[in-house]
Amino acid sequence: MNIKDLDLNLLRLFDAVWRTRSVSLAAQQLGMSQPAASQGLARLRTMLGDALFERNGSGVRPTPRADRLAQGVQMALATIEEALNASQVFDPQRSKRVLRVHLSDIGEARFLPELVLVLQRLAPGMRLEARPVPHDQIGAALDNGQLDLAIGFLPEVVDTLQQPLLSDRYVVLMRQGHPVAKRWGQLQKKAGASNDATHALLAELEFAAVRTHADTLRILELMHWQHRLRLTVSHFLSLPGIVRSSDLAVLMPRNFAQGFAQAGELAIIEPDLPLRDFTVSMHWSQRFDRDPCLQWLREYVSQLFSSSQGKA
Repeated sequence: MNIKDLDLNLLRLFDAVWRTRSVSLAAQQLGMSQPAASQGLARLRTMLGDALFERNGSGVRPTPRADRLAQGVQMALATIEEALNASQVFDPQRSKRVLRVHLSDIGEARFLPELVLVLQRLAPGMRLEARPVPHDQIGAALDNGQLDLAIGFLPEVVDTLQQPLLSDRYVVLMRQGHPVAKRWGQLQKKAGASNDATHALLAELEFAAVRTHADTLRILELMHWQHRLRLTVSHFLSLPGIVRSSDLAVLMPRNFAQGFAQAGELAIIEPDLPLRDFTVSMHWSQRFDRDPCLQWLREYVSQLFSSSQGKA
């Protein structure tokens, strides 16, 4: 075929279908109707003499020819996009962009208020959507444009660009006046208190945990405390009230535990635990690295997190 006969929009359609594995999702991303997307795909199939995509359950799967084409098409589109954006001046005051960010439930509570204030002050026409996505789907969602950024401790997310934002560690949160909290304070005052003594004390605790924070469950396993797990919930935000009114303890990131403890009636202890240290990072797709709006957003997110770490 001759390149002069090719409509660039068909390449954008091909790329969207290849990334999403869905004609309907691709149409939605490109602002097309599904019949128009199907017609465009039919044109491309005729021009290339290949089916390109075959039905697969609720979506489609690429043919070998489509897989071979995908990388070249993506590189070509990225080159064009970069050339167009190079001369584009981004004005946040005039932008109407919808920004889609992955945050955990506790991340929303801790960081969204500051981000909303920044947008209201500097980009009043922008809209922000917090979209929790399963961790194993975040990379694909960033790559196909369903997400603009993902922020958190996301070791499962690979093949993305990322920037460390802050260091944190897991601590143990319990009610003030808990017998273990009192004895922990006494033990820490003793010179040369051994790890065995501190771990023996902590082994008396009964725990609550969040199922989506796999490392907290892994810590319990490594410490042989998994038999002390009494409650598993979906979100951290339900736990402070439970811990405040019971003898359950919870492993929780220190940055968030400090906020809960400041509200009163809760105590924090910081034992030496395996896997306790971790880094919160910002992730984005290489495909959108030069997007001027997202470059601006990343700059301000970085400033917000650096500021938040300084206050913690």
